[in-house]
Amino acid sequence: MIKIMAIKTLPAKKRVVTSYANLPEKLQEAFKEKYPLGYTDFMMRVDKPNGEFFYGVMLETEEANYLVKVNVKIDSGTDEELDKEIYGDDEPDEIHGADEIADNDDSDE
Repeated sequence: MIKIMAIKTLPAKKRVVTSYANLPEKLQEAFKEKYPLGYTDFMMRVDKPNGEFFYGVMLETEEANYLVKVNVKIDSGTDEELDKEIYGDDEPDEIHGADEIADNDDSDE
């Protein structure tokens, strides 16, 4: 004989997509507690039907599951462009090797 057990289903949690700035202060505090060292490793890319995308981080509470939109700056330049931005466009000064410095050193005579 097979026993059939009734499975009690829990009511589905509300699912909310919102930006961090629009979270109530209490939820912002919960977000900070959940990600005290930052959320970079927990971000996910969400593609929208129109081809655009955003990045979000999950925050689960007893009442709802939140997908919190976060701002991300994406570097689209090449490494060379980024180097110029950081270090400038100038050519490096001529660097003399240790052997050239030793040839000009007259302190041993």
